[in-house]
Amino acid sequence: IYEEVMPCDRMELSQRLAVEELITTEASYVRNIQLCVSDIRAHLQKKQLPDLDLEGLFSNTDDILHVSRRFLKGLEATATQEGEQLLCISALFQQFKEEMETVYKIYCASYEHALLLVESYRKDPRLQEEILETLNATVPHTGASDLSFFLVMPVQRVTKYPLLLGKILENTPVSASAYPALQAAVCAMAQVNANINEYKRRREVATKYNKAEHLTLRDRFARLNTHSIAKKTTRLSRLFMHEAGIVAKTEDREYDDLEKKFQCVVSSVAVLKENVASYLGHLEACLLPTPHKYELQIDEGPAQQYRRFAEYLHCTVFPEFGFGWRPQVRLVWAIKDYLCLQGPDMLNASHAGKAAVEHRMVGNEVEMGSVTYDEEAAMNTYLAINALLVAELPRFNQAALQLLGQILCSLSALQRDLAAQVLHQAERELEQMPHGRMPLPSFWKMVEDTFQQSRAQLCTFCQTFEMVTPSPVTQPLNPAEERKVLSLVSKHGPDKLYQVTSNITGSKDLDLTLQRGQIVALLQSVDTKGNTSRWLVDAGGPRGFVPAGKLQPYCPVQSQQLGMQMPALESSTERRRHSYASPEAPRPQVATFTPAYQVVAGFSFTARSPQEVSLQAGQPVVVLEPHDKKGSKEWSLVDVNGQRGYVPSSYLVTVPVHEPTGWSLPV
Repeated sequence: IYEEVMPCDRMELSQRLAVEELITTEASYVRNIQLCVSDIRAHLQKKQLPDLDLEGLFSNTDDILHVSRRFLKGLEATATQEGEQLLCISALFQQFKEEMETVYKIYCASYEHALLLVESYRKDPRLQEEILETLNATVPHTGASDLSFFLVMPVQRVTKYPLLLGKILENTPVSASAYPALQAAVCAMAQVNANINEYKRRREVATKYNKAEHLTLRDRFARLNTHSIAKKTTRLSRLFMHEAGIVAKTEDREYDDLEKKFQCVVSSVAVLKENVASYLGHLEACLLPTPHKYELQIDEGPAQQYRRFAEYLHCTVFPEFGFGWRPQVRLVWAIKDYLCLQGPDMLNASHAGKAAVEHRMVGNEVEMGSVTYDEEAAMNTYLAINALLVAELPRFNQAALQLLGQILCSLSALQRDLAAQVLHQAERELEQMPHGRMPLPSFWKMVEDTFQQSRAQLCTFCQTFEMVTPSPVTQPLNPAEERKVLSLVSKHGPDKLYQVTSNITGSKDLDLTLQRGQIVALLQSVDTKGNTSRWLVDAGGPRGFVPAGKLQPYCPVQSQQLGMQMPALESSTERRRHSYASPEAPRPQVATFTPAYQVVAGFSFTARSPQEVSLQAGQPVVVLEPHDKKGSKEWSLVDVNGQRGYVPSSYLVTVPVHEPTGWSLPV
């Protein structure tokens, strides 16, 4: 080759060698990046090492490989352009300069972080062993002993482009037609490297002010010194002067517009977070009633259909809806926290502080003709932050708005699907109801008539139950109750006896807890504070206060035989005749009372088996056994108009028997 080109001019030979070096080194560079992406990174991904940050190591090497492949293809195509090759190479660099700057500045800005990761992996024997195994398995011919061998290649390549072009330019005559184009290409690539360095410096400044430091109060005081206090004092005084109007603010309309849009995004996300939280709160309140968890002792009908519908909503629809909402809600929370606590918000705060430095520098330059080193450094920092914000905030605002719009669309779609699913299920249940196809006005008219009819029936029942007493069925007291009533009569007299009309639960000190139907004796019709609504009573042992409104006078039926004493050998049947005369201590001087009460049905009950008996509300019954054959007190054996059977014990209520005085049942 050299013998063939010896007759050529030495400058032309050097130029050709420089062009060949550019193309061959670019091809070698692309092959190495291809190995780094497809072999090394893929091999490490298969290992699935949790402590290995592949994204931090390789950054955007995929984008670099994509640009470099296209660039290499263009370089190789210039070889066919004999006389126009240098012009084509110059045009190719001009064509790719913006793409190169975009991909390489991101990689170079994160290169330092990648080196820190490599250094940390060296200290971990397990990770270092895995990395060396990968290098030996994928690229043994390179002799690489560390990932930094490949990671430094993009940084070296982008800085070498101006040198390679400069070498070609040096061996190109000034009179050549390609000389101006080569000169422009050299300047363009030099500017690309300058922009990359400036971007990297800005990122370092941004990282410094964006870093969240969690310092204690002692650490903060330890950082104070004369220089920092003077700097912060000057900055604060300058801000006060701006706000007071003493010193005019430097207007930066471009930045101010971007900052307003950013704050608008922040407030929008905050409002969305509040609305989502409020919606979820209302949804949780809607899910609190759980009718499907309770058994309804009724036949098939609208109530059972509603129970099935509620069960479907609670167990199927709402869990699926909540599962779809969770990632959206977490994303809204994360965006809100980032916008308010990190990132651009911290840079904006730093921008406001650094803006004051510019005014001070301008003032000092006017007064003294120069600025100090610290002032110049602060000014450079301010300019770097301002340039970074002006360049990055538009993209950030656009990405945040797009993400916010996608979240709103997702939430709206979830809400629409929820409403459609609930409506579809409700329509299916409605079709099965007897009045499902009735016109809406007719349906509401039927509901109103049903409520009025039920209200009239309830009022009639209450009046009958309260004003007209059914035929009394006297039932005996058990022996324990007999002894307690006898004791109360002997201590306080029959005129002091009261019966509890409803269950009482003590909520204060000295309050009693009593069951409906219990007999107590009045001790004092006022409490210790003079409150007449709380009475002091004797419950046959414990004494305490009960509400006066839940007591009514107890009027037992007076026996026809006063002072009758029980025989010494009376049978168990004769003992249940309720004579208050004790065989051990007869008291003929005290009138004998028969404390009587009756049991009635508080609610209607329909028998569902031959062992049960039906009841009507208010119907008197005779309790034969207060339990079933297994001893369970949930069921009672009763006699109703000669029919015996079991009924739920909770359907029975005990009411006192008043002596009839000429009443009659209504017809």
